[in-house]
Amino acid sequence: MTETRVAEEPVRPRRTLPKVTDRFAAAGAVLIVLILLAAVLAPWLAPYPVDRLDPVHSLLPPSGAHWFGTDKVGRDVLTQILYGGRTSLTIAVAVLAMSAVVGVTLGVVAGYAGGWLRDVIMRVTDVFLAFPALLLSLALAVVLEPSVTTAIVAIAVTWWPWYARLAASVAASISTRSYVDAARCLGVPAPMIILRHVLPNSLTPVLVQISLDAGGVILTAAALSYLGLGAQEPTAEWGLMVEQGQTLFTTNWWVVTFPGLAILVTAFAFNVLGEGLRNALDPRRVVK
Repeated sequence: MTETRVAEEPVRPRRTLPKVTDRFAAAGAVLIVLILLAAVLAPWLAPYPVDRLDPVHSLLPPSGAHWFGTDKVGRDVLTQILYGGRTSLTIAVAVLAMSAVVGVTLGVVAGYAGGWLRDVIMRVTDVFLAFPALLLSLALAVVLEPSVTTAIVAIAVTWWPWYARLAASVAASISTRSYVDAARCLGVPAPMIILRHVLPNSLTPVLVQISLDAGGVILTAAALSYLGLGAQEPTAEWGLMVEQGQTLFTTNWWVVTFPGLAILVTAFAFNVLGEGLRNALDPRRVVK
């Protein structure tokens, strides 16, 4: 009698990572990569030099020669948008880097140390948070000379308290964990505990918050340039382009529409990516 052997189905490994189901977040990530590439490769992608003025061909509508038309001094709008992306993204990266470094450092120290040191740091952050971020940025930008550097400093000064408060909350929770108590019992110095245990475990919510804040920083930088307190001529910047074309909207719509769309699409992409990261990294999420 012949034995009939049934082929056993191979055992598949159980999924341990959350399944990526947020297609909007993936689309936002792809869009951000494309925007970053366009900004980095602007010197090679731009159809015309960024400083090329051609008053004879000013305010031309979109065509094969000028895909996004030209502005009132004959500059190619597509070229200005590509180079403007470099300025806007540079401001966003610089502001978020400065804010995260200062805010996370102060927040982690406050959350781990507790006591009077936490009270002092948190009261200072409360003073900054008592003012609307845009209003405080405007006040600082008015005092300083209008420039890209001024926009970076003015926005960063108002942005770091959010990271300090977030990091302090997370660090205070982590400092009560058993492995931190064990490190204390072994005589590990406090700075080493902060660097090896508290800080690395506090970065996940900070990274999510950075992705959510990038769009807001770009909008704030555009607002400062729109009001004449940020980037100045001849620097290409999206907010400055909107300000220069606002009076031409009813007659030459392309001058203001395309830079406005660049701001809108970039801010939307960062917000969508941030929401997707927050959902994916949420510890309360049920993994199926």
